[in-house]
Amino acid sequence: MVLVAVFGVALLVAVLLSGLAARTVLSTSLLFLVGGALVGDGFLGLVHITPDSPIVAATADLALFAVLFTDGMHVSLPVLRRNWKNPARALGLGMPLAMAGMAVVAHFLAGLDWTTSFLVGAVLAPTDPVFASAIVGRREVPAKLRQLLNVESGINDGLALPVVLLLIAAAGPASGAADTSIGTIALELGLGLVSGIVLPLAVAALVRLRLLGAEPKLQPLLPLLPLATGVILYGLCHLTHANPYLAAFSAGAVLACVSSESKTAFEPLGEAVAELAKFAALLVFGALLTPRLFQDLPVGGYVAVVLAIVLIRPVSFLVSLAGARLARQETLVAAWFGPKGFASVVYGLLLLQAGIPQGEQAYTLIAVCIAFSITAHSSTDVPIARMFQVSDLAGIPGQPATVPAARPGGASDQENAHARP
Repeated sequence: MVLVAVFGVALLVAVLLSGLAARTVLSTSLLFLVGGALVGDGFLGLVHITPDSPIVAATADLALFAVLFTDGMHVSLPVLRRNWKNPARALGLGMPLAMAGMAVVAHFLAGLDWTTSFLVGAVLAPTDPVFASAIVGRREVPAKLRQLLNVESGINDGLALPVVLLLIAAAGPASGAADTSIGTIALELGLGLVSGIVLPLAVAALVRLRLLGAEPKLQPLLPLLPLATGVILYGLCHLTHANPYLAAFSAGAVLACVSSESKTAFEPLGEAVAELAKFAALLVFGALLTPRLFQDLPVGGYVAVVLAIVLIRPVSFLVSLAGARLARQETLVAAWFGPKGFASVVYGLLLLQAGIPQGEQAYTLIAVCIAFSITAHSSTDVPIARMFQVSDLAGIPGQPATVPAARPGGASDQENAHARP
Protein backbone atom coordinates (compact mmCIF):
# COMPACT_ATOMS: atom_id res chain seq x y z
CA MET A 1 0.00 0.00 0.00
CA VAL A 2 2.99 2.30 0.35
CA LEU A 3 3.33 2.36 -3.43
CA VAL A 4 -0.38 3.25 -3.79
CA ALA A 5 0.02 6.13 -1.34
CA VAL A 6 3.13 7.35 -3.15
CA PHE A 7 1.26 7.22 -6.45
CA GLY A 8 -1.56 9.29 -4.98
CA VAL A 9 0.86 11.88 -3.62
CA ALA A 10 2.75 12.06 -6.93
CA LEU A 11 -0.53 12.44 -8.83
CA LEU A 12 -1.67 15.26 -6.53
CA VAL A 13 1.66 17.06 -6.89
CA ALA A 14 1.55 16.56 -10.66
CA VAL A 15 -1.89 18.19 -10.86
CA LEU A 16 -0.86 21.09 -8.63
CA LEU A 17 2.30 21.70 -10.67
CA SER A 18 0.77 21.10 -14.12
CA GLY A 19 0.51 24.81 -14.90
CA LEU A 20 4.14 25.42 -13.93
CA ALA A 21 5.22 22.32 -15.84
CA ALA A 22 3.46 23.53 -18.98
CA ARG A 23 5.64 26.63 -19.23
CA THR A 24 8.95 25.45 -17.76
CA VAL A 25 11.37 22.57 -18.13
CA LEU A 26 9.59 20.73 -15.31
CA SER A 27 7.85 17.54 -16.47
CA THR A 28 5.24 15.61 -14.53
CA SER A 29 6.35 12.39 -16.24
CA LEU A 30 9.81 13.00 -14.84
CA LEU A 31 8.18 13.66 -11.46
CA PHE A 32 6.78 10.11 -11.36
CA LEU A 33 10.08 8.66 -12.47
CA VAL A 34 12.02 10.56 -9.79
CA GLY A 35 9.33 9.81 -7.20
CA GLY A 36 9.66 6.10 -7.84
CA ALA A 37 13.44 6.31 -7.60
CA LEU A 38 13.26 8.18 -4.27
CA VAL A 39 10.99 5.66 -2.55
CA GLY A 40 12.82 2.63 -3.99
CA ASP A 41 15.66 0.64 -2.50
CA GLY A 42 18.28 3.00 -3.89
CA PHE A 43 17.26 5.89 -1.63
CA LEU A 44 14.51 5.87 1.04
CA GLY A 45 13.80 2.15 0.82
CA LEU A 46 10.04 2.56 1.40
CA VAL A 47 9.21 0.28 -1.53
CA HIS A 48 11.09 -2.92 -2.33
CA ILE A 49 10.77 -3.73 -6.03
CA THR A 50 12.97 -5.87 -8.24
CA PRO A 51 12.61 -6.50 -11.99
CA ASP A 52 11.10 -9.93 -11.28
CA SER A 53 8.50 -8.59 -8.81
CA PRO A 54 4.93 -9.47 -9.90
CA ILE A 55 3.83 -5.83 -9.70
CA VAL A 56 6.41 -4.86 -12.32
CA ALA A 57 5.15 -7.30 -14.93
CA ALA A 58 1.47 -6.67 -14.11
CA THR A 59 1.75 -2.88 -14.21
CA ALA A 60 3.81 -2.82 -17.38
CA ASP A 61 1.56 -5.35 -19.14
CA LEU A 62 -1.70 -3.56 -18.34
CA ALA A 63 -0.30 -0.10 -19.02
CA LEU A 64 1.16 -0.99 -22.41
CA PHE A 65 -2.11 -2.63 -23.41
CA ALA A 66 -4.01 0.57 -22.54
CA VAL A 67 -1.49 2.76 -24.34
CA LEU A 68 -1.47 0.67 -27.52
CA PHE A 69 -5.27 0.45 -27.52
CA THR A 70 -5.59 4.24 -27.46
CA ASP A 71 -2.71 4.63 -29.94
CA GLY A 72 -4.54 2.34 -32.33
CA MET A 73 -7.64 4.50 -32.10
CA HIS A 74 -5.58 7.48 -33.24
CA VAL A 75 -4.73 5.75 -36.51
CA SER A 76 -7.02 7.29 -39.13
CA LEU A 77 -6.80 5.71 -42.56
CA PRO A 78 -8.22 8.76 -44.39
CA VAL A 79 -5.67 11.05 -42.73
CA LEU A 80 -2.86 8.59 -43.38
CA ARG A 81 -3.80 8.48 -47.04
CA ARG A 82 -3.52 12.27 -47.21
CA ASN A 83 -0.35 12.61 -45.12
CA TRP A 84 1.52 9.36 -45.52
CA LYS A 85 4.80 10.40 -47.13
CA ASN A 86 6.67 11.90 -44.18
CA PRO A 87 5.50 9.28 -41.62
CA ALA A 88 6.33 6.56 -44.16
CA ARG A 89 9.85 7.97 -44.49
CA ALA A 90 10.21 8.07 -40.70
CA LEU A 91 8.88 4.56 -40.13
CA GLY A 92 10.20 2.85 -43.26
CA LEU A 93 13.71 4.29 -43.28
CA GLY A 94 14.36 6.32 -40.14
CA MET A 95 13.25 3.63 -37.70
CA PRO A 96 15.36 0.80 -39.23
CA LEU A 97 18.37 3.14 -39.43
CA ALA A 98 17.95 4.03 -35.76
CA MET A 99 17.72 0.33 -34.84
CA ALA A 100 20.86 -0.50 -36.80
CA GLY A 101 22.77 2.50 -35.48
CA MET A 102 21.91 1.62 -31.89
CA ALA A 103 22.95 -1.99 -32.53
CA VAL A 104 26.37 -0.88 -33.77
CA VAL A 105 27.13 1.30 -30.73
CA ALA A 106 25.72 -1.31 -28.32
CA HIS A 107 28.00 -3.95 -29.83
CA PHE A 108 31.22 -1.97 -30.03
CA LEU A 109 30.82 0.28 -26.98
CA ALA A 110 28.77 -1.83 -24.55
CA GLY A 111 30.24 -5.20 -25.56
CA LEU A 112 26.93 -6.94 -26.35
CA ASP A 113 26.72 -9.69 -28.97
CA TRP A 114 25.10 -8.77 -32.28
CA THR A 115 21.71 -10.37 -31.61
CA THR A 116 21.36 -8.68 -28.24
CA SER A 117 22.63 -5.41 -29.73
CA PHE A 118 19.93 -5.43 -32.40
CA LEU A 119 17.44 -6.31 -29.67
CA VAL A 120 18.50 -3.19 -27.75
CA GLY A 121 18.05 -1.17 -30.94
CA ALA A 122 14.52 -2.56 -31.41
CA VAL A 123 13.56 -1.92 -27.78
CA LEU A 124 14.71 1.71 -27.99
CA ALA A 125 13.11 2.34 -31.41
CA PRO A 126 9.58 3.33 -30.22
CA THR A 127 9.04 6.98 -29.35
CA ASP A 128 6.48 8.66 -27.12
CA PRO A 129 5.01 12.14 -27.80
CA VAL A 130 4.07 12.48 -24.12
CA PHE A 131 7.59 13.85 -23.58
CA ALA A 132 7.11 16.41 -26.37
CA SER A 133 3.57 17.52 -25.55
CA ALA A 134 4.41 21.22 -25.85
CA ILE A 135 5.21 20.48 -29.51
CA VAL A 136 2.51 18.00 -30.57
CA GLY A 137 -0.27 19.69 -28.60
CA ARG A 138 -0.11 23.27 -29.90
CA ARG A 139 -1.69 24.52 -33.10
CA GLU A 140 0.99 27.21 -33.50
CA VAL A 141 3.41 24.40 -34.31
CA PRO A 142 3.19 23.56 -38.04
CA ALA A 143 0.64 20.84 -38.73
CA LYS A 144 3.04 18.71 -40.78
CA LEU A 145 5.47 18.51 -37.85
CA ARG A 146 2.75 17.62 -35.34
CA GLN A 147 1.30 15.01 -37.68
CA LEU A 148 4.71 13.48 -38.31
CA LEU A 149 5.52 13.09 -34.61
CA ASN A 150 2.03 11.87 -33.69
CA VAL A 151 1.69 9.30 -36.48
CA GLU A 152 5.25 8.03 -36.01
CA SER A 153 4.86 7.53 -32.27
CA GLY A 154 1.40 6.03 -32.66
CA ILE A 155 2.55 3.31 -35.05
CA ASN A 156 6.16 2.53 -34.16
CA ASP A 157 5.20 0.78 -30.90
CA GLY A 158 3.29 -1.85 -32.84
CA LEU A 159 5.95 -2.14 -35.55
CA ALA A 160 8.75 -2.67 -33.03
CA LEU A 161 6.94 -5.33 -31.01
CA PRO A 162 7.26 -8.28 -33.45
CA VAL A 163 10.93 -7.43 -33.99
CA VAL A 164 11.55 -7.37 -30.23
CA LEU A 165 9.83 -10.71 -29.67
CA LEU A 166 11.54 -12.43 -32.57
CA LEU A 167 14.96 -11.17 -31.48
CA ILE A 168 14.29 -12.36 -27.91
CA ALA A 169 13.59 -15.79 -29.35
CA ALA A 170 16.71 -15.63 -31.52
CA ALA A 171 18.88 -14.59 -28.55
CA GLY A 172 17.83 -17.78 -26.77
CA PRO A 173 16.77 -18.14 -23.13
CA ALA A 174 19.32 -18.73 -20.43
CA SER A 175 19.38 -21.98 -18.50
CA GLY A 176 16.17 -22.43 -16.54
CA ALA A 177 14.20 -19.80 -18.44
CA ALA A 178 11.03 -20.57 -20.30
CA ASP A 179 11.54 -21.72 -23.89
CA THR A 180 10.30 -19.18 -26.46
CA SER A 181 10.58 -20.47 -29.98
CA ILE A 182 10.10 -18.30 -33.05
CA GLY A 183 7.19 -20.49 -34.10
CA THR A 184 5.42 -19.99 -30.77
CA ILE A 185 5.92 -16.24 -30.92
CA ALA A 186 4.65 -16.10 -34.50
CA LEU A 187 1.54 -18.04 -33.46
CA GLU A 188 0.92 -15.69 -30.54
CA LEU A 189 1.31 -12.65 -32.79
CA GLY A 190 -1.10 -14.15 -35.33
CA LEU A 191 -3.68 -14.91 -32.65
CA GLY A 192 -3.30 -11.39 -31.29
CA LEU A 193 -3.86 -9.84 -34.70
CA VAL A 194 -6.93 -12.01 -35.40
CA SER A 195 -8.40 -11.32 -31.95
CA GLY A 196 -7.81 -7.60 -32.33
CA ILE A 197 -9.70 -7.56 -35.63
CA VAL A 198 -12.52 -10.05 -35.01
CA LEU A 199 -13.67 -8.88 -31.56
CA PRO A 200 -14.22 -5.18 -32.47
CA LEU A 201 -16.01 -6.20 -35.66
CA ALA A 202 -18.27 -8.54 -33.66
CA VAL A 203 -19.03 -5.80 -31.12
CA ALA A 204 -19.81 -3.32 -33.91
CA ALA A 205 -22.17 -5.85 -35.51
CA LEU A 206 -23.99 -6.35 -32.19
CA VAL A 207 -24.42 -2.61 -31.76
CA ARG A 208 -26.14 -2.39 -35.15
CA LEU A 209 -28.80 -4.95 -34.17
CA ARG A 210 -32.20 -3.33 -33.63
CA LEU A 211 -32.85 -5.21 -30.40
CA LEU A 212 -29.60 -3.96 -28.90
CA GLY A 213 -27.89 -0.62 -28.50
CA ALA A 214 -28.06 2.07 -25.85
CA GLU A 215 -31.18 4.11 -25.20
CA PRO A 216 -30.92 7.85 -25.92
CA LYS A 217 -30.84 8.54 -22.17
CA LEU A 218 -27.92 6.13 -21.84
CA GLN A 219 -25.77 7.75 -24.52
CA PRO A 220 -23.33 9.01 -21.84
CA LEU A 221 -22.44 5.32 -21.40
CA LEU A 222 -21.20 5.12 -25.00
CA PRO A 223 -17.52 5.50 -23.93
CA LEU A 224 -17.91 2.25 -22.00
CA LEU A 225 -18.40 0.28 -25.22
CA PRO A 226 -14.74 0.52 -26.33
CA LEU A 227 -13.69 0.09 -22.69
CA ALA A 228 -15.69 -3.14 -22.42
CA THR A 229 -14.18 -4.32 -25.72
CA GLY A 230 -10.69 -3.65 -24.42
CA VAL A 231 -11.30 -5.42 -21.11
CA ILE A 232 -12.73 -8.49 -22.87
CA LEU A 233 -9.83 -8.51 -25.32
CA TYR A 234 -7.25 -8.26 -22.54
CA GLY A 235 -8.72 -11.22 -20.69
CA LEU A 236 -9.19 -13.22 -23.89
CA CYS A 237 -5.57 -12.73 -24.92
CA HIS A 238 -4.25 -13.96 -21.61
CA LEU A 239 -6.56 -16.98 -21.68
CA THR A 240 -5.56 -17.99 -25.21
CA HIS A 241 -1.90 -16.84 -25.04
CA ALA A 242 -2.54 -14.45 -27.91
CA ASN A 243 -0.19 -11.46 -27.95
CA PRO A 244 -2.12 -8.74 -26.08
CA TYR A 245 -0.09 -5.81 -27.41
CA LEU A 246 -0.62 -6.46 -31.10
CA ALA A 247 -4.27 -7.27 -30.31
CA ALA A 248 -4.67 -3.95 -28.47
CA PHE A 249 -3.21 -1.85 -31.26
CA SER A 250 -5.17 -3.60 -34.03
CA ALA A 251 -8.41 -3.48 -32.00
CA GLY A 252 -8.07 0.24 -31.44
CA ALA A 253 -7.47 0.84 -35.14
CA VAL A 254 -10.45 -1.33 -36.16
CA LEU A 255 -12.76 0.36 -33.67
CA ALA A 256 -11.74 3.77 -34.97
CA CYS A 257 -12.64 2.69 -38.51
CA VAL A 258 -15.96 0.93 -37.86
CA SER A 259 -17.40 3.12 -35.09
CA SER A 260 -16.38 6.77 -35.24
CA GLU A 261 -19.04 7.66 -32.64
CA SER A 262 -17.59 5.27 -30.09
CA LYS A 263 -14.08 6.46 -30.89
CA THR A 264 -15.00 10.12 -30.34
CA ALA A 265 -16.88 9.36 -27.14
CA PHE A 266 -14.12 7.15 -25.75
CA GLU A 267 -11.17 9.46 -26.41
CA PRO A 268 -11.31 11.54 -23.18
CA LEU A 269 -11.77 8.45 -21.00
CA GLY A 270 -9.23 6.41 -22.95
CA GLU A 271 -6.58 9.12 -22.79
CA ALA A 272 -7.14 9.53 -19.04
CA VAL A 273 -6.87 5.78 -18.40
CA ALA A 274 -3.76 5.49 -20.58
CA GLU A 275 -2.07 8.44 -18.87
CA LEU A 276 -2.80 7.06 -15.40
CA ALA A 277 -1.44 3.69 -16.48
CA LYS A 278 1.69 5.37 -17.85
CA PHE A 279 2.23 7.28 -14.62
CA ALA A 280 1.85 4.13 -12.55
CA ALA A 281 4.32 2.25 -14.74
CA LEU A 282 6.80 5.14 -14.65
CA LEU A 283 6.57 5.17 -10.86
CA VAL A 284 7.32 1.43 -10.72
CA PHE A 285 10.09 1.79 -13.31
CA GLY A 286 11.57 4.64 -11.31
CA ALA A 287 11.78 2.38 -8.25
CA LEU A 288 14.05 0.10 -10.29
CA LEU A 289 16.48 2.96 -11.02
CA THR A 290 18.90 2.46 -8.16
CA PRO A 291 22.43 3.89 -7.86
CA ARG A 292 23.74 0.36 -8.33
CA LEU A 293 22.06 0.12 -11.73
CA PHE A 294 23.84 3.27 -12.90
CA GLN A 295 27.11 2.00 -11.44
CA ASP A 296 26.78 -1.29 -13.34
CA LEU A 297 26.82 0.47 -16.71
CA PRO A 298 30.39 0.79 -18.02
CA VAL A 299 31.78 3.99 -19.49
CA GLY A 300 31.25 2.61 -22.99
CA GLY A 301 27.58 2.12 -22.15
CA TYR A 302 27.20 5.76 -21.16
CA VAL A 303 28.81 6.81 -24.42
CA ALA A 304 26.31 4.59 -26.24
CA VAL A 305 23.45 6.23 -24.34
CA VAL A 306 24.57 9.73 -25.26
CA LEU A 307 25.06 8.75 -28.89
CA ALA A 308 21.59 7.15 -28.97
CA ILE A 309 19.99 10.44 -27.94
CA VAL A 310 22.08 13.12 -29.62
CA LEU A 311 23.37 11.35 -32.73
CA ILE A 312 21.63 8.13 -33.79
CA ARG A 313 18.03 9.32 -33.77
CA PRO A 314 18.79 12.77 -35.26
CA VAL A 315 21.02 11.42 -38.04
CA SER A 316 18.66 8.58 -38.97
CA PHE A 317 15.76 11.00 -39.24
CA LEU A 318 17.68 13.62 -41.14
CA VAL A 319 18.58 10.93 -43.67
CA SER A 320 15.00 9.64 -43.88
CA LEU A 321 13.54 13.15 -44.27
CA ALA A 322 16.04 14.30 -46.90
CA GLY A 323 14.04 15.93 -49.66
CA ALA A 324 10.84 16.06 -47.62
CA ARG A 325 8.71 19.18 -47.85
CA LEU A 326 9.49 20.38 -44.36
CA ALA A 327 11.15 23.59 -43.28
CA ARG A 328 14.67 23.19 -41.93
CA GLN A 329 13.53 24.11 -38.42
CA GLU A 330 10.73 21.53 -38.53
CA THR A 331 13.09 18.82 -39.76
CA LEU A 332 15.57 19.51 -36.96
CA VAL A 333 12.83 19.44 -34.33
CA ALA A 334 11.45 16.15 -35.67
CA ALA A 335 14.96 14.67 -35.66
CA TRP A 336 15.56 15.71 -32.04
CA PHE A 337 12.26 14.55 -30.56
CA GLY A 338 12.71 10.81 -30.51
CA PRO A 339 12.19 10.25 -26.77
CA LYS A 340 12.63 6.68 -25.63
CA GLY A 341 9.07 6.18 -24.55
CA PHE A 342 6.89 4.08 -22.37
CA ALA A 343 6.85 1.14 -24.79
CA SER A 344 10.63 0.91 -24.41
CA VAL A 345 10.17 0.50 -20.65
CA VAL A 346 7.86 -2.47 -21.16
CA TYR A 347 9.90 -4.03 -23.96
CA GLY A 348 13.00 -3.68 -21.80
CA LEU A 349 11.28 -5.56 -18.99
CA LEU A 350 10.20 -8.25 -21.46
CA LEU A 351 13.83 -8.60 -22.49
CA LEU A 352 14.99 -8.89 -18.89
CA GLN A 353 12.33 -11.42 -17.91
CA ALA A 354 13.05 -13.57 -20.98
CA GLY A 355 16.31 -14.68 -19.36
CA ILE A 356 18.55 -14.28 -22.42
CA PRO A 357 22.32 -14.64 -21.76
CA GLN A 358 23.17 -10.91 -21.80
CA GLY A 359 19.75 -9.77 -20.66
CA GLU A 360 20.87 -7.95 -17.51
CA GLN A 361 23.57 -5.96 -19.31
CA ALA A 362 21.14 -5.05 -22.10
CA TYR A 363 18.44 -4.02 -19.61
CA THR A 364 20.88 -1.79 -17.72
CA LEU A 365 21.81 0.01 -20.95
CA ILE A 366 18.14 0.36 -21.91
CA ALA A 367 17.04 1.62 -18.49
CA VAL A 368 19.75 4.27 -18.30
CA CYS A 369 19.02 5.37 -21.87
CA ILE A 370 15.30 5.75 -21.09
CA ALA A 371 16.03 7.75 -17.94
CA PHE A 372 18.40 10.08 -19.80
CA SER A 373 15.98 10.45 -22.70
CA ILE A 374 13.00 11.32 -20.48
CA THR A 375 15.11 13.94 -18.74
CA ALA A 376 16.49 15.45 -21.95
CA HIS A 377 13.34 15.51 -24.07
CA SER A 378 10.78 16.43 -21.43
CA SER A 379 13.03 19.35 -20.42
CA THR A 380 13.44 20.78 -23.92
CA ASP A 381 9.95 20.70 -25.45
CA VAL A 382 8.83 23.98 -23.84
CA PRO A 383 11.93 26.00 -24.91
CA ILE A 384 11.63 24.59 -28.44
CA ALA A 385 7.88 25.28 -28.51
CA ARG A 386 8.67 28.95 -27.89
CA MET A 387 10.57 28.96 -31.19
CA PHE A 388 7.19 28.48 -32.88
CA GLN A 389 5.66 31.42 -30.99
CA VAL A 390 3.50 29.20 -28.79
CA SER A 391 1.82 31.71 -26.50
CA ASP A 392 -0.54 29.56 -24.42
CA LEU A 393 1.88 27.11 -22.86
CA ALA A 394 -0.02 26.78 -19.62
CA GLY A 395 -3.58 27.62 -20.63
CA ILE A 396 -3.65 30.42 -18.03
CA PRO A 397 -7.09 32.08 -17.83
CA GLY A 398 -7.10 35.54 -19.32
CA GLN A 399 -4.46 34.76 -21.95
CA PRO A 400 -5.35 34.07 -25.59
CA ALA A 401 -6.32 30.42 -25.72
CA THR A 402 -5.25 28.18 -28.54
CA VAL A 403 -7.94 26.61 -30.67
CA PRO A 404 -7.82 22.82 -30.63
CA ALA A 405 -6.64 21.36 -33.90
CA ALA A 406 -7.32 17.92 -35.29
CA ARG A 407 -4.77 15.26 -34.47
CA PRO A 408 -3.60 12.93 -37.18
CA GLY A 409 -5.78 10.19 -35.83
CA GLY A 410 -8.84 12.41 -35.74
CA ALA A 411 -8.50 13.31 -32.05
CA SER A 412 -8.46 16.84 -30.77
CA ASP A 413 -5.31 18.54 -29.60
CA GLN A 414 -7.34 19.87 -26.70
CA GLU A 415 -6.39 16.87 -24.61
CA ASN A 416 -2.77 18.02 -24.67
CA ALA A 417 -3.27 21.77 -24.87
CA HIS A 418 -3.44 22.68 -21.20
CA ALA A 419 -1.08 20.39 -19.33
CA ARG A 420 2.08 18.55 -20.00
CA PRO A 421 1.86 14.87 -19.06
